Amino acid sequence: MFDTLFSTSGDIIPLILRITAFVVIFPHGAQKLLGWFGGYGFKGTYGFFTGTMKFPGILAVLIILGESVGSVLILVGFLTKFAALSIAIIMLGAAFIAHRHNGFFINWNGNQKGEGYEFHILATGLLIALVVGGAGVYSVDFNLIGKF
Repeated sequence: MFDTLFSTSGDIIPLILRITAFVVIFPHGAQKLLGWFGGYGFKGTYGFFTGTMKFPGILAVLIILGESVGSVLILVGFLTKFAALSIAIIMLGAAFIAHRHNGFFINWNGNQKGEGYEFHILATGLLIALVVGGAGVYSVDFNLIGKF
């Protein structure tokens, strides 16, 4: 089981994917957990998820921690496959639950009611590549188990 969870190649491409994933996902997680970048922080986000969205409390916590802590795990390459799959599930959930009614495209010009799901599909593809290929070289996963 650990072999599958930590397995990866000695390739550098996953490092590029990990850095990119962190850069685009961490700010969203920091909004939810810490209130950075104009976010509402843990309390506000938890209240929105459990009140407005009617999510169970544990799901709200998992989403908040998944995007924030999970993106840091991806950056350092620790439990990369698990973290990437977790965030991919969050992205797909956001696309279908919160953004599909706004159409495909990001709301670049403010012409639609909200953001489309374009970003979420792109992020999911990036994350699935990490699930399949692992963290690559220069990662904790590679140093724990190495190439298989």
